[in-house]
Amino acid sequence: MIERVMGLDLGGKRIGVAVSDPMGWTAQGIEMVQRTDDSRWIERLHQLIEEYEIRSIVVGLPRNMDGTIGERGRACQDLARELEGRFGLPVHLWDERLSTAAVERTLIEADMSRKKRKKVVDQLAASWILQGYLDARSKARERSD
Repeated sequence: MIERVMGLDLGGKRIGVAVSDPMGWTAQGIEMVQRTDDSRWIERLHQLIEEYEIRSIVVGLPRNMDGTIGERGRACQDLARELEGRFGLPVHLWDERLSTAAVERTLIEADMSRKKRKKVVDQLAASWILQGYLDARSKARERSD
């Protein structure tokens, strides 16, 4: 079954958004949504879900290096439950340890300025998270065939 998946890198001020291709093989960062005190950011996510015909969502779950879940992780779990209830879509949590750091390192190696990095790091981190999920899902399917 083909399904488009949305990946989210949840931050306190911004949310990086990525979507899979229609076959569910590759992730592409598409947008950075500002988190606001009102519901505009949720409305924007809803627009993107409809526009891309999203069938499930992957939310990056920040874990401590020892694998435990801290305050930020619990906040992501809470928001994942909220998104699942609001949009009626399955929401999967995916370990995002070091995703933002890896993206930052890649952008620095590409000699991207700090100002430009700030504009793209969240959506690239969302893409990194989503690609990890898609790759793992693909490997699980291969093993079951």
